[in-house]
Amino acid sequence: MKDKQIPIIDLFAGPGGLGEGFTSIVDDDNNRFFKIALSIEKDEYAHKTLTLRSFLRQFPYKKFPPEYYGFLKSEEKDVEALFQKYPVQAEKAKNEAWKFEMGKAENHSFIDERIQESLKGKKDFLLIGGPPCQAYSIVGRARRRETEGLNKKDPRVYLYREYYRILAVYQPPVFIMENVKGILSSKVDNVGVFKEIISDLKNPVESYKKLEGKANIEKSKIRYKIYSLVKRPDKNMFGEELFDPTDFIIRSEEFGIPQTRHRVILLGIRTDIQIVPSLLTKAKALIPVDDVLSGLPTIRSGLSKETDNKQNWKRAIEELLTINTGNQIDAEVWNRMKKIIDNLSMPQKGKGNDYIEYAANINYNKSWYLDNNLDGVCNHESRSHIKEDLHRYLFVSCFAKVKGRSPKLSDFPDFLLPNHLNAKEGKFADRFRVQLYGQPSKTVTSHISKDGHYFIHPDSTQCRSLTVREAARIQTFPDNYFFCGPRTSQFHQVGNAVPPLLANQIAIIVKALMQQIPIS
Repeated sequence: MKDKQIPIIDLFAGPGGLGEGFTSIVDDDNNRFFKIALSIEKDEYAHKTLTLRSFLRQFPYKKFPPEYYGFLKSEEKDVEALFQKYPVQAEKAKNEAWKFEMGKAENHSFIDERIQESLKGKKDFLLIGGPPCQAYSIVGRARRRETEGLNKKDPRVYLYREYYRILAVYQPPVFIMENVKGILSSKVDNVGVFKEIISDLKNPVESYKKLEGKANIEKSKIRYKIYSLVKRPDKNMFGEELFDPTDFIIRSEEFGIPQTRHRVILLGIRTDIQIVPSLLTKAKALIPVDDVLSGLPTIRSGLSKETDNKQNWKRAIEELLTINTGNQIDAEVWNRMKKIIDNLSMPQKGKGNDYIEYAANINYNKSWYLDNNLDGVCNHESRSHIKEDLHRYLFVSCFAKVKGRSPKLSDFPDFLLPNHLNAKEGKFADRFRVQLYGQPSKTVTSHISKDGHYFIHPDSTQCRSLTVREAARIQTFPDNYFFCGPRTSQFHQVGNAVPPLLANQIAIIVKALMQQIPIS
């Protein structure tokens, strides 16, 4: 079967969200249809996560070795000790997941060498990935005050050129490229970046020759047609197909992903292949965040800047009863807060841990998320928060329950406001944001690695921000997907990833394409 598998080259792979979705596609014999031949990632901890998952893919689908579960349960999390038990599979994983920085012309020969080695003579492969999006994100541009356009000296602006360089050199039949919605409005020297990207991807050979003066690329008329995965193109009076840039936006919540994550995803097909791809099928209903947060053990937040134990945690929350002496909080909200405080008890599993023994469950897509051999939950440890933030988290979660929305700072009583002179002036209006029961989560981004204020758990009794595992469930990573590195890095990996369950749906479309192409 391995000779029939479609190889994948995954660029800027992160922790492997796209790859996880594609390699979860199996044939009638439960063999993987796609195989990651090479995934490239420069971040140290994301690469470790990528390598660990690659190791597991060396085993039959959903049949991980028992030692992996022992690894998850151990305190040391010694990946190398796990690898030593299966040296052949470990070596394959280390060859597959490559820690390397893309975007530098002097590195192209190294990249080409690794691609050629990994493809083992196969010419037909799938190119996937998403260039780092910080340069294009609307929030990032605002933070950098790039009101007149992107800084063209920022190397991240042109990392997508790695795509069309590889398209020009290797000319795979199909590719998938993902990025943030902000790429549609990004400009350099008053020229739209997205328009340039589409032009380059459509005709990568000519674009690469112009960029690098590469006369040694053999003459080729190979071009690509770019498709949306959610909309058929309109046609003008001459029958020519027309796409609006917004046609490429995939609103994840419409496709069974429990968050309002909107991303640009392009499907490219070589023009000598006369096949029109199908579209993603919309889900029958939106998936609320509580459907994926359910079935995890309740835990409390840690307490920072003072001795952290369950007694002090409880006492810190109870202080609100003495602080709120006036009528600064809406009566209905306060009554709910008071009821929570009066009945406060210790959550099931303390502050959580990297692994908690627990019979986890979920209200959505059990076969995708759950692993009966796991016997617990990993990456489920809470952050520590100052006492004042515990009070704010309790307030916003109770406010949301009563009012049906997350409060703005203008809704806060003065004694709960953060210590900012302009706290109520609008700049920090949604500084504290709770996820809402009955609705998909807001987008999980890399900002979750900062302080957690944008990602407050809706359960008022826990008074905390989301854990890595909860963020991973919202991003649709299976429960047995372990994220390596410090917790800050784990959050960053999850926030930057493509939801694997969305990638899985895209892979179904690509599989149907590849089955119609004569593969060499």
